[in-house]
Amino acid sequence: MNQPTPAIVAQSAVRRLPRLALILLCAAYLMPGLLGRGPWKSEDISSFGYMLELAQTHEGVARWFDPLLMGLRPETLALIPYWVGAWAIQIAPPWISPDLAVRIVFALFLWGAFSATWYAAYYLARTPQAQPVAFAFGGEANPKDYARAIADGGLMALIACLGLAQLGHETTPALAQIFFASCMFYGMAALPYRPIAPGAAMAVGVVGMALSGGPTVAIILGAGSALYAAVEWRRSTRGGKDEQDFYAENAERTSYGATAFAIIAGATVLAGVLAFSLDLVQWRIELPGSRPGETVAGDLRSLVRLLIWFTWPAWPLVLWTLWRWRRQLAARHVAVPLWFVLVPLAATSTTDFAQRSLLLALPPLATLSAFALPTFRRSASALIDWFTLLFFSGSAIIIWVVYLSMQTGFPAKPAANVVRLAPGFVPQYSTLALLFAIGATIAWAWLVRWRTGRHQAALWKTLVLPAGGAALCWMLVMTLWLPPLDYARSYVPQVNAVKQLVDEPECIAELGLERAHIAALRYHGQFTLQPLSADSKCRYVLVNPEAIGGLHDIIDLHQWRLVRTLRRPTAKSDDLLLYQRMTP
Repeated sequence: MNQPTPAIVAQSAVRRLPRLALILLCAAYLMPGLLGRGPWKSEDISSFGYMLELAQTHEGVARWFDPLLMGLRPETLALIPYWVGAWAIQIAPPWISPDLAVRIVFALFLWGAFSATWYAAYYLARTPQAQPVAFAFGGEANPKDYARAIADGGLMALIACLGLAQLGHETTPALAQIFFASCMFYGMAALPYRPIAPGAAMAVGVVGMALSGGPTVAIILGAGSALYAAVEWRRSTRGGKDEQDFYAENAERTSYGATAFAIIAGATVLAGVLAFSLDLVQWRIELPGSRPGETVAGDLRSLVRLLIWFTWPAWPLVLWTLWRWRRQLAARHVAVPLWFVLVPLAATSTTDFAQRSLLLALPPLATLSAFALPTFRRSASALIDWFTLLFFSGSAIIIWVVYLSMQTGFPAKPAANVVRLAPGFVPQYSTLALLFAIGATIAWAWLVRWRTGRHQAALWKTLVLPAGGAALCWMLVMTLWLPPLDYARSYVPQVNAVKQLVDEPECIAELGLERAHIAALRYHGQFTLQPLSADSKCRYVLVNPEAIGGLHDIIDLHQWRLVRTLRRPTAKSDDLLLYQRMTP
């Protein structure tokens, strides 16, 4: 027996959000940060280093299946992200720098995740149990218009999530993972309607996820989705009239069930075979309290804090969705996104890649949060609007005040804080960046005025300000604050300090350097690095302070002198020790 739906939506509440406005919102979130900066620490520059190494390799096809950087395998064992970045570097014209070419391609990954999330929410909202209450005299929302409004809200909730801002604009395997996870999510949501495109998306998502550093998550998600498809197939033949009519409208029941199960199960098996045969599976289970010096309570507190800020503002809406739709938890518009949330949450709590694992949960979380919209009262919507208005307007004011302080010296304290946090940074002025920031601020003011004026009944209205505020603050940070941020998060100042001391040596030996340092020295400094050995001919050696104990076992320190300890200006523990040979 079908449970009553908590959604009460009139046709006037599902008015169409202009496509151009939604596209411009996505572009305003995607494009800032593409220009005017280099790769950042440390996963960003490390991943880029592997891409550049593959693009320049002459070792044959075998090297592409085992990327190495000075003999080190990537921290995230993946293939597709490094392949895509390497191909982007190879086909980019000379006037596009390698790091920009990679950022452009990875921005397309995020755009693909946006598109997959929208379509996943759209098809989930078209299922019978997701529909709003039918009015006695008509006037309820049309199913397609209702689904489109839910999808618009889901996409805006995804843009509004705070955790997407930095990780969504890096060139790491995590961005490829969220794209492939979104493909799986879309495939699972849309398979009852059309088997070809969603089936291809599911297959590409499972295999791509396994080859992008998340084989375990891919296999678990795929296995659970296949099991749900089988249960759903069985339930469709024994369920209520609405369920049987739903499957009869969109596909033959037997055909859908067999096709869905075969696609998902086959793709999952293929993903597992590829991941194990290519040695991409790594077990890094770290339960709370298992790390030295950490307690279970401390790790759990850190995890809760991460969940609160990383998934804001989606998580309060998700809790409201689960409460209001508690009688439909087994319905596919709740069960499917909930499954795609629970698996990344489990990975977040049991691995050392907490943020990058939690990133995969954002698209289904945003979709779940959208189903809270048709159950909101006007007072709840007003509370979200006022909080969002105050939060993002206050953040924008802070960004502008710090920028004016850096440029004019007034007020003095923010500029002094920048000097203290980023010693050696010289403020820079860009007219183009200033114009973009002014335009974004004016657009925010117009959006606030629009939100408080017309379109009071639109279903997606509650998430307009959160999404617009997130895009505004990201635009301001990537224009007004980009120079100090690039200085603080880049390895360029440290590499330049090395270049001033060593001039142009034939080679530099290294001992214990991390992947990020190796990639930065080779890209920014164009240095030829070699592992330190007893018969090394290099005049200089760079040493990780943590590896200093092994230096005595390799070389005679009486023939070397410590030139300087080179510190990245904004990090107290990111040092390099530079030694110079005293004898020819």
